[in-house]
Amino acid sequence: MQAVSARSFVGQGVTARPVAARQARRSSVVVRADYLGSTTNQIMVLSTFLPLVAGRFGLAPTSTRHTNAGVKLLPQDKAAGLYSNDPAGFNAVDVLALGALGHVIGVGIVLGLKGTGNL
Repeated sequence: MQAVSARSFVGQGVTARPVAARQARRSSVVVRADYLGSTTNQIMVLSTFLPLVAGRFGLAPTSTRHTNAGVKLLPQDKAAGLYSNDPAGFNAVDVLALGALGHVIGVGIVLGLKGTGNL
């Protein structure tokens, strides 16, 4: 049985040409369920975790600890308008900024390793 679905223009009339119907083919689907333990996931978790820890424990500049010309972290009373109950003064601005920095570092590592064929 032939299906008629495509039309072609010939001169001033429209004629229909027969098109063979496509048969559905069966294919198997492979599911990769190694997301939580994958190398890419471990790189992203670690590269996001390290800047957050560095900021929380005073090893990186935050919204409450700025740097001077000698690259010393100086506590200042500038909390960017946000206050938290954290003893170190770690707030939402710090979490968002250092988390974004960690993601940029992680994506750079993953793409670099994929580009060199090591991942």
